[in-house]
Amino acid sequence: MNAGLDWAEPAELYAVLGAFHARNAQYFRFSSAAEAIRFAIEDMPAAALRGMAVESGDNRYEGQQIRALYDAQDYPLERAKR
Repeated sequence: MNAGLDWAEPAELYAVLGAFHARNAQYFRFSSAAEAIRFAIEDMPAAALRGMAVESGDNRYEGQQIRALYDAQDYPLERAKR
């Protein structure tokens, strides 16, 4: 799943919230892919996941791929207590 992903490489998160219109788009930049993925899962509304993409290097992960990266055994950051 995360072949080619460097958890420490800078990443960008693109999110479209609510109706899929450009005016609802948000952009965030993170110092690491791991931080971008954590923000997407822990800080963004769960319903927004389907409209999100994380880009890091040449890799792009969308929606449930982001969730799978967060749940991956080798995810390097501490996860929020559920």
